[in-house]
Amino acid sequence: MTTNFAVNRALFDEVMVPNYAPASVIPVRGQGSRVWDQNEREYIDFAGGIAVSSLGHCHPALVGALKQQADKLWHLSNVLTNEPALRLAKKLVDATFADKVYFANSGAEANEAAFKLARRWALDKFGEQKQQIISFGKSFHGRTFFTVTVGGQASYSDGFGPKPGAVAHAEFNNLDSVKALISDNTCAIVVEPIQGEGGIIPAEPAFLQGLRDLCDQHNALLVFDEVQTGVGRTGKLYAYMNYGVTPDILTTAKSLGGGFPIGAMLTTNAIASHLKVGTHGSTYGGNPLACAVAEAVIDTVNQPELLATVLRNEQMFRECLQQVNSQYQVFTEVRGQGMLLGAVLTEKYRGRARDFFLAAADQGLMVLVAGPDVIRFAPSLVITEQDIREGMQRFAAAVEQVVGA
Repeated sequence: MTTNFAVNRALFDEVMVPNYAPASVIPVRGQGSRVWDQNEREYIDFAGGIAVSSLGHCHPALVGALKQQADKLWHLSNVLTNEPALRLAKKLVDATFADKVYFANSGAEANEAAFKLARRWALDKFGEQKQQIISFGKSFHGRTFFTVTVGGQASYSDGFGPKPGAVAHAEFNNLDSVKALISDNTCAIVVEPIQGEGGIIPAEPAFLQGLRDLCDQHNALLVFDEVQTGVGRTGKLYAYMNYGVTPDILTTAKSLGGGFPIGAMLTTNAIASHLKVGTHGSTYGGNPLACAVAEAVIDTVNQPELLATVLRNEQMFRECLQQVNSQYQVFTEVRGQGMLLGAVLTEKYRGRARDFFLAAADQGLMVLVAGPDVIRFAPSLVITEQDIREGMQRFAAAVEQVVGA
């Protein structure tokens, strides 16, 4: 395919809506945890497309599943079902607490479905007064107007007109703040087991158990947003399995498709029955291509050896970050679990996470931020020891670049 114009960063400013501000480099190919740009410069990927590329770039199992399905069937409306969607749903049900699955295209859409289901369940069973949703400050649940309102960062939802009502925000890891808001008119509590965009903040086990107990006391549903923590990222298939607290509804996306757009909402038979025919839908949800790739992801990730590898990689990351910190004293702690870690900057460097992000790119390393004070790492679950150690050498050079500036 040929073009008569240059495909470069300047073209973005010419033809794309300016809600993003992408870096100057344009990656063109990837393999494993390495990426190359238009100039053939190599980068080590500690970002994973924001916790999406669970098996790295161009993993053979995913490429094979996509190519095989591409020769069979690309799309059907949901007037019909398809084999990849049914196989994937069966595997998700067998591997989790859930009885039923709803497929969407993204985490936001999975959360939209979850919140609508919670409201419809409460309306059907208890009446229209039972509609309050409790979420948490610093939480993030997507960019649709409903999900961004449930999310606990007003800067994302301000400026678009009247917001959906009956949404309240408590303080994460503070059960008393939830008790002050909850009532018999609460239909759901929505929580991330580890807050991602909010700064890689893990929930305390007693906090999640307390939410479960409060939901049971007030006939409310407990919704776990596992868009970022799901599909092996914490060393279990889903993070709720680390806590021993079972939600009523779980949402999953990002790593589920390994880079191919897909999301899902998981729930029980009793709750799922309230999404009757016609109450919700998605043109592309359950797409055969997406489901075939996601099935390959689940088959690959949901293996004891791979999940154990995630925890070994976590220890290697922590040890390497400790070595960097012992030299430069830029972090107060490293928090998170598995391949979702956040290095919290000291007071001296607060507000400068983006400086470290940019310096890492200068050194040939892709990292992330989680707010202004946290450097986030969300690489492939199967990143090699060589890539971890070499990437950390580049990260150390980036830290030195910032500290010495």
